[in-house]
Amino acid sequence: MIDRRRLLATALATALLRASARAADGGVFRIGYQKNGILVVAKQQGVIEERLAKLGHAVRWVEFSFGPPLLEALSLGGIDFGQTGDAPPVFAQAAGANLVYAAAQEAAGSGAAILLPKGSTIATLADLKGKRVAFARASSAHNFTIAALEKAGLSYGDIEPVTLAPADAAAAFSRGSVDAWTIWDPYFAIAQAGEGVRVLTLATDVAKPSNFFLTNRDVAAANAPVLSAAIDALADVARWCEANRGEVAALLSKGTGVPLAATRRAVDRTDYAIGPMTPGIVADQQRVADRFHALGLIPRPIRIADAVWAAPARNG
Repeated sequence: MIDRRRLLATALATALLRASARAADGGVFRIGYQKNGILVVAKQQGVIEERLAKLGHAVRWVEFSFGPPLLEALSLGGIDFGQTGDAPPVFAQAAGANLVYAAAQEAAGSGAAILLPKGSTIATLADLKGKRVAFARASSAHNFTIAALEKAGLSYGDIEPVTLAPADAAAAFSRGSVDAWTIWDPYFAIAQAGEGVRVLTLATDVAKPSNFFLTNRDVAAANAPVLSAAIDALADVARWCEANRGEVAALLSKGTGVPLAATRRAVDRTDYAIGPMTPGIVADQQRVADRFHALGLIPRPIRIADAVWAAPARNG
């Protein structure tokens, strides 16, 4: 017998997905973004708006605090496109989310770290054993924390995970409620300026972190030209960012309200380059997925390749 609640939930999800495809097709491309990164620059410059206007589409921007809620909105049709780190799409795909990888910002720089508060006696990654380590669950900081423990010969069970959203983690860190905090920019750059705060390790010292641009699978199927145009515009923005870091910092600071000094630190350690999901990038992301499955943090094994958008061939 079919469960009535499950049937209603399925019907609602299907309706949301269809509404998502209709919304994008009807002339509004909705982009989810966080308080950092290339999407904020693109928003300030109006580059995507200019490109999509030629295709009869407007752009609507929706801000999120971190990756998991952004991807939940994307899967349910609340937005059409967004950027996250490596872990959120793994958790989303394992949960059956209706999304695909559309492009990548490979090895995006050293904009994440494990931070130590003033007075900490921790000196090495091995010293994290038995300590309270804060990070956002299902975020890139989650994967970074586990990879750092592996590097030190520790297991996930050797620490006390404290899963908090960035703002809550920042508060816990400042009052000394946790022993370490794994976090990304701009939160990293802001916290780094605090008295006595130290960097235990950067993400690049553990594994090269990549960011990803994702879209709703139905939107990708129905609006490939719009999606391709948005990604092309972002690639142009990335090239401009590489050559104009001072202006990038000013735009980001203006667009987010993060102090300019902190924004400059974040920009200086970011690598701006956007490209397709190459076999190497897919393989790296598969290792992230396998790590989470081996620890029982996602309910089933997944194939990243099954969620990679195949961009249509272009003429000329």
